Amino acid sequence: MKTPRQKIQLATLDIIEQLIGASYAKSEQKLAFLNQANIKLELVKLLIRLAEEIKVIPTKKYLSLEGKLQEIGRMLGGWIKSIK
Repeated sequence: MKTPRQKIQLATLDIIEQLIGASYAKSEQKLAFLNQANIKLELVKLLIRLAEEIKVIPTKKYLSLEGKLQEIGRMLGGWIKSIK
């Protein structure tokens, strides 16, 4: 069984993989990669929120991570919007 930290790390790597795929994909294929990255980003947000709730990570660290994840979400959303 994977720990919350391992799940977060794997999901983060999946996001990076999808973003790299999108950067190299043809225009018509980019959206699929970006949507997958967006789904994984939502998973990471949820896992980090749960980690804070069960006190695996301190609240201060959670707030820092959450702010960074929100910014990544805005950037990803902008990329998706520009493709559509």
